[in-house]
Parts: sequence; structure tokens; C-alpha cells
Amino acid sequence: MTSILFICHGNICRSPMAEFVMKDLVKKVGLEGQFHIESAATSTEEIGNPVYSSARRKLAEHGIDCTGKTARQLKNSDYQKYDLLIGMDRANLRNMYRICGGDPDGKMHLLMDYTGRPADVADPWYTNDFETTWRDVLAGCQGLLDVCKES
Repeated sequence: MTSILFICHGNICRSPMAEFVMKDLVKKVGLEGQFHIESAATSTEEIGNPVYSSARRKLAEHGIDCTGKTARQLKNSDYQKYDLLIGMDRANLRNMYRICGGDPDGKMHLLMDYTGRPADVADPWYTNDFETTWRDVLAGCQGLLDVCKES
């Protein structure tokens, strides 16, 4: 089983979108039993809060439900629990290294590194552009799934 933890700043927009998009993708190809997928935050700002309403709406537009998801913070112990820790942007990655004490096993990556255009996942918190974030997350998750299926 491959365990993946998606990580962003607050765990209410990008990382839960990635969590539920990835769950949807693996289900559609019949591999849901081979993956454990969750998401977390690098900050404590949103702990316990549900997925942001605009992110929930964007997921729902594509038939994806995220009911019950609440924000939680990344813990040092998550490094041993997950095979892959996938950040949404470079600031997330820096904080992931800090929280986990580095990346000795090479488990930390950026989601967009699994696409043909490595960059940060667009942050809709400031732009309210959830469509661009959706496209980034979908492309990254599809690329990540392709890599996981090959290994």
C-alpha cells in the first residue's frame, strides 16, 4: 500500500483538494485498496476547520465529496507513517522540512513536480481562482498516480 500525505499551509484549500482528487482518481482506476491518502497543514491557523467553501464547491462541480474533512497539522511522526509527503508550494516544503527534521529518505516532493511544468500549485486563498488551482491539482495528482502505478 502506498501512503500519501498532501500538505499546504492551512489544510482547507489546496491539500484537501489534492487529497480528494487523488482518492477519486485511484477509485476510478480500481486502485483505492492500494492507497492511503490524507492531507495536513504546516500551520495551526485552521486546525479543526472544514474544507473552505469555495474548495468544496469546486470539488462538488466534479462530483467529489469531501464531507467530514477537517484541517490537521503535519506532525514529525507523519514522516515515518507516509511513503510520500507532497507539498503544494516551496514555502510548504520548507516548513515540512522544519517540522519533520529534514528528509533523509527522499519522501518530500512538490505536487507540480509530477507534471510537465514544475511550479507551485496556484494558491486560491488570495486570488479566489479555484479553477486554476483545480487544474494544477488534477494535473499533479494524475502525474503522481502515473508514477505510483509504474513503481
